[in-house]
Amino acid sequence: MGQQSRESLDYEKIILKNMANTNMEHGEIILYQPDNTIKLEVRIENETVWLTQAQIVNLFQSSKANISEHIRNIYDSDELSAESTVRKFRTVRMEGNRKVTRILEYYNLDMIISVGYRVNSK
Repeated sequence: MGQQSRESLDYEKIILKNMANTNMEHGEIILYQPDNTIKLEVRIENETVWLTQAQIVNLFQSSKANISEHIRNIYDSDELSAESTVRKFRTVRMEGNRKVTRILEYYNLDMIISVGYRVNSK
Protein backbone atom coordinates (compact mmCIF):
# COMPACT_ATOMS: atom_id res chain seq x y z
CA MET A 1 0.00 0.00 0.00
CA GLY A 2 1.42 3.42 -0.98
CA GLN A 3 2.21 6.27 1.39
CA GLN A 4 -0.82 8.28 0.29
CA SER A 5 -3.18 5.35 0.87
CA ARG A 6 -1.83 4.79 4.39
CA GLU A 7 -2.22 8.49 5.20
CA SER A 8 -5.79 8.47 3.94
CA LEU A 9 -6.58 5.44 6.04
CA ASP A 10 -5.06 7.15 9.08
CA TYR A 11 -7.44 10.10 8.62
CA GLU A 12 -10.37 7.74 8.11
CA LYS A 13 -9.40 5.80 11.26
CA ILE A 14 -9.30 9.04 13.24
CA ILE A 15 -12.75 9.94 11.97
CA LEU A 16 -14.25 6.48 12.47
CA LYS A 17 -12.60 5.97 15.87
CA ASN A 18 -14.09 9.20 17.13
CA MET A 19 -17.55 8.48 15.76
CA ALA A 20 -18.04 6.38 18.89
CA ASN A 21 -18.03 9.72 20.76
CA THR A 22 -20.56 11.27 18.41
CA ASN A 23 -23.47 13.30 19.70
CA MET A 24 -25.79 12.42 16.83
CA GLU A 25 -28.63 14.55 18.17
CA HIS A 26 -26.55 17.63 17.38
CA GLY A 27 -24.82 16.11 14.33
CA GLU A 28 -21.34 16.95 15.64
CA ILE A 29 -18.25 15.05 16.68
CA ILE A 30 -14.84 16.23 17.85
CA LEU A 31 -11.60 14.99 16.23
CA TYR A 32 -8.07 15.07 17.57
CA GLN A 33 -4.75 14.52 15.80
CA PRO A 34 -2.72 11.60 17.17
CA ASP A 35 -0.72 13.99 19.41
CA ASN A 36 -3.97 15.63 20.66
CA THR A 37 -2.90 19.10 19.52
CA ILE A 38 -5.90 19.85 17.32
CA LYS A 39 -9.51 19.95 18.40
CA LEU A 40 -11.91 19.94 15.48
CA GLU A 41 -15.69 20.11 15.68
CA VAL A 42 -17.26 18.26 12.77
CA ARG A 43 -20.71 18.50 11.23
CA ILE A 44 -22.44 15.23 10.25
CA GLU A 45 -25.25 15.40 7.70
CA ASN A 46 -26.52 12.84 5.19
CA GLU A 47 -24.14 10.15 6.46
CA THR A 48 -20.95 12.13 5.79
CA VAL A 49 -18.60 14.51 7.58
CA TRP A 50 -18.61 18.19 6.57
CA LEU A 51 -15.86 20.76 7.30
CA THR A 52 -15.45 24.41 6.37
CA GLN A 53 -12.33 25.49 4.54
CA ALA A 54 -11.01 26.99 7.80
CA GLN A 55 -11.50 23.64 9.55
CA ILE A 56 -9.65 21.84 6.73
CA VAL A 57 -6.79 24.36 7.13
CA ASN A 58 -6.72 23.53 10.85
CA LEU A 59 -6.95 19.76 10.31
CA PHE A 60 -3.99 19.65 7.92
CA GLN A 61 -2.05 22.52 9.55
CA SER A 62 -1.80 24.26 6.19
CA SER A 63 -2.59 27.72 4.81
CA LYS A 64 -5.89 28.96 3.42
CA ALA A 65 -4.18 29.69 0.08
CA ASN A 66 -2.78 26.16 -0.11
CA ILE A 67 -6.12 24.49 0.70
CA SER A 68 -7.94 26.78 -1.77
CA GLU A 69 -5.47 25.82 -4.49
CA HIS A 70 -5.93 22.10 -3.81
CA ILE A 71 -9.73 22.39 -3.85
CA ARG A 72 -9.63 24.37 -7.10
CA ASN A 73 -7.27 21.79 -8.68
CA ILE A 74 -9.50 18.91 -7.56
CA TYR A 75 -12.47 20.55 -9.27
CA ASP A 76 -10.48 21.61 -12.36
CA SER A 77 -9.21 18.05 -12.87
CA ASP A 78 -12.75 16.65 -12.48
CA GLU A 79 -11.52 14.40 -9.67
CA LEU A 80 -14.63 15.49 -7.74
CA SER A 81 -17.59 17.72 -8.55
CA ALA A 82 -18.73 20.73 -6.55
CA GLU A 83 -22.33 19.51 -6.77
CA SER A 84 -21.51 16.43 -4.72
CA THR A 85 -18.84 17.76 -2.36
CA VAL A 86 -19.81 21.26 -1.23
CA ARG A 87 -22.90 22.42 0.63
CA LYS A 88 -23.92 25.60 2.44
CA PHE A 89 -25.01 25.42 6.07
CA ARG A 90 -26.26 28.14 8.38
CA THR A 91 -23.69 28.31 11.18
CA VAL A 92 -23.67 30.19 14.48
CA ARG A 93 -20.22 31.35 15.54
CA MET A 94 -18.64 33.79 17.94
CA GLU A 95 -17.32 37.06 16.53
CA GLY A 96 -15.81 38.97 19.39
CA ASN A 97 -18.27 38.61 22.24
CA ARG A 98 -21.40 38.12 20.16
CA LYS A 99 -22.99 35.17 18.40
CA VAL A 100 -23.44 35.70 14.67
CA THR A 101 -25.23 33.49 12.15
CA ARG A 102 -23.43 33.04 8.84
CA ILE A 103 -24.00 30.82 5.83
CA LEU A 104 -20.74 28.97 5.21
CA GLU A 105 -19.58 26.48 2.60
CA TYR A 106 -18.74 23.04 3.96
CA TYR A 107 -16.85 20.27 2.14
CA ASN A 108 -17.66 16.58 2.58
CA LEU A 109 -15.39 13.68 3.51
CA ASP A 110 -14.52 12.90 -0.13
CA MET A 111 -13.06 16.39 -0.53
CA ILE A 112 -11.35 16.30 2.86
CA ILE A 113 -9.57 13.05 1.96
CA SER A 114 -8.61 14.32 -1.53
CA VAL A 115 -7.18 17.51 -0.06
CA GLY A 116 -5.35 15.42 2.55
CA TYR A 117 -3.66 13.37 -0.18
CA ARG A 118 -2.42 16.52 -1.86
CA VAL A 119 -1.31 18.33 1.29
CA ASN A 120 0.63 15.31 2.51
CA SER A 121 2.23 14.51 -0.85
CA LYS A 122 4.16 17.80 -0.97
